[in-house]
Amino acid sequence: MGFKCGIVGLPNVGKSTLFNALTRTAAAQAANYPFCTIEPNTGEVAVPDTRLKAIAEIAKSKEIVPTRISFVDIAGLVRGASTGEGLGNQFLANIREVDAIVHVLRCFEDDDITHVEGRIDPVGDAETIETELMISDLESLERRTDQTRKRASGKDKEAATVLPIMDQALALLKDGKPVRGMLADLDAEEVKLLKGLNLLTSKPVLYVCNVAEADAAEGNAHTKAVEAMAADQGAQAVIISAAIEAEVAQLPDEEAQEFLSEMGLSEPGLDRLIRKGYELLELITFFTAGPKETRAWTVRSRSRAPQAAGAIHSDFERGFIRAQTIAYDTYVELGGEGPAKEAGKARDEGKEYVVQDGDVMLFKFNT
Repeated sequence: MGFKCGIVGLPNVGKSTLFNALTRTAAAQAANYPFCTIEPNTGEVAVPDTRLKAIAEIAKSKEIVPTRISFVDIAGLVRGASTGEGLGNQFLANIREVDAIVHVLRCFEDDDITHVEGRIDPVGDAETIETELMISDLESLERRTDQTRKRASGKDKEAATVLPIMDQALALLKDGKPVRGMLADLDAEEVKLLKGLNLLTSKPVLYVCNVAEADAAEGNAHTKAVEAMAADQGAQAVIISAAIEAEVAQLPDEEAQEFLSEMGLSEPGLDRLIRKGYELLELITFFTAGPKETRAWTVRSRSRAPQAAGAIHSDFERGFIRAQTIAYDTYVELGGEGPAKEAGKARDEGKEYVVQDGDVMLFKFNT
C-alpha cells in the first residue's frame, strides 16, 4: 500500500516545479501565471530506502522493487475558492481524493515571479487556504448534520453514533479551527467515523517551505515562521528548494550527490519529503526477500501480521497461518534468512503480531 499526497498552494508558489522534480517528468507545465495547472497531474515515484539494497545483496535477489508514492499536482487556489472563485470547486473536489495534503508555501523573494496577493507571507498564505477549506467543511457539515440529527431522533443507530463526532467537528470549525485538531482525543472507532465524513480539514498536512537555493540548507525567517505554525498545529514542515530539486532530477546519481554536497545538502528533498509523509500518515515498511526479488511493502503503523499479508494479496490475509519474521538489523547482521534461523532469530508470529518497521517477512497461508 502506498499513499496519495495532493500538492496544493496558492498560484506561483512552486507546486508544479516541485511536482516535476519529484516525478522526474515534465508532465505538469510550470509557468509564471496563475492556473497553469488546470487538470490535476498524477505521478508515482519510488520510495527511497537504503535497506532494500542491503537485503537484496544478502538474498542475492535478481530484482529490487521499492514501494511507491503518488503525488497529485492540484490547480492553484485563490481567496474565495469555497464560493467558486478561480478554480475553487474543482480544487476542493480534487483535495477530497487524496490521503494527505502537501501544502507548498513560497518562502523566497523574487521580483520576476509574481505573487497572486502581491506579498511574501507564507503563514498568511497557509491561513488563506486553511480558511477556504474550513468554510467548505463548515457548509458541507452543517447540511449533513441537520439530516443526521433528524435520523438520530428517529432512532437510527448509525446516525446516533456519528452525530457526536459531527457536532464536535462543527464546534471546532465554528471556532475557526481545522477538524484534524480533534484527532488526538478520539479513539480508533471515533477516528474511523471522522474519516468517513471525508472533511477537507481532517486530512493531515505537511508544509513544504519552498526556498531559494541559498536557503536550502538552513532556511530563513519565513521557514522559521512556518515551522512555528506547524508546531502549534501538530503538523509537519520540511524545507525544500524546488529549483534545486529540478536540477537534481536531471542529473545522474553520482553527479546529483556531488551537486547536493556543494549546496550543503546530504540528500535530495524527495527523501526528506517522503520520510515526513510517512510520519504524517503513520506508515511503516516491511520487506519480502528471495532469489527472484527483494520488495518493500507499506502498511499502517500498528498493523497486524494478517493485514501485512493482505498488502501482498488478499488471499494471503484470508488464509493467513503465520509469518516468519526477522528484524532488519538481525537479518543484515547475521547474513540472511538461513543464519537467522540457525541462531533462533527467525520468529514464527501469529495473527496478533504487530508488524514492526523493517521486518523481513515470509507468510504461510492456506490456499
